[in-house]
Amino acid sequence: MGEMKVNEKEIVVPGETLAEGMDYLPSYGTHRAGDKILASRLGLVSVEGKVIKLVPLSGVYQPKRGDTIIGQVVEILLSGWRISTNSAYPAVLNMKDATSEFIARGADLSKYIAIGDYVIAQIINVTSQKLVDLTMKGPGLRKLKGGRIINVNANKVPRIIGKQGSMVSMIKDYTACRILVGQNGIVWIQGDDPNKELLAVETIKKIEREAHFVGLTDRIKNFLDANKAGITKLS
Repeated sequence: MGEMKVNEKEIVVPGETLAEGMDYLPSYGTHRAGDKILASRLGLVSVEGKVIKLVPLSGVYQPKRGDTIIGQVVEILLSGWRISTNSAYPAVLNMKDATSEFIARGADLSKYIAIGDYVIAQIINVTSQKLVDLTMKGPGLRKLKGGRIINVNANKVPRIIGKQGSMVSMIKDYTACRILVGQNGIVWIQGDDPNKELLAVETIKKIEREAHFVGLTDRIKNFLDANKAGITKLS
């Protein structure tokens, strides 16, 4: 049986044990080490279903109608799924907004989208009580299969995407990776070459660190040129 070692809303520091056992899943700001889930950063503990994440103490993403986000399923409801939004406010994806396929009442929804799966979805409503509704009916919206997930500061997302998508397109061209950037600071990367996939990760992290620099596009192009063989090095 899994056991929580900290309380909801408790402030924790990097390396602190949050839970023991395999009943819980690590999410943003946490990682698994053996049968333990540890904090990777300073943050506020948040438990959604069986998923443990840390809410940063500053710069938290605020869900907005029209945003396209990447979220993780944390709970299966009677008529849909609860999705982590990388914020203090989880979202709900109803069956009718998830697929055009007929789903019988009482069906096992985990056969369609399971706990732990990631989806790319659009926010269609945010109430005054911060109840968030999602849809996956739209171009490119879907359950994500394979790949790797990284977290970035949501405030740096515009720099990662670039003007009219120029920055992320450059990364895709150099690395041959498929990249989706959620406006909530969750990025999905999938490549056929692990080295190039890692290069995409390091490039995005470099943009996050250096988003305030002048001439960022040239800096990133030079970084990719220097590492185009797929051998990454942080500069």
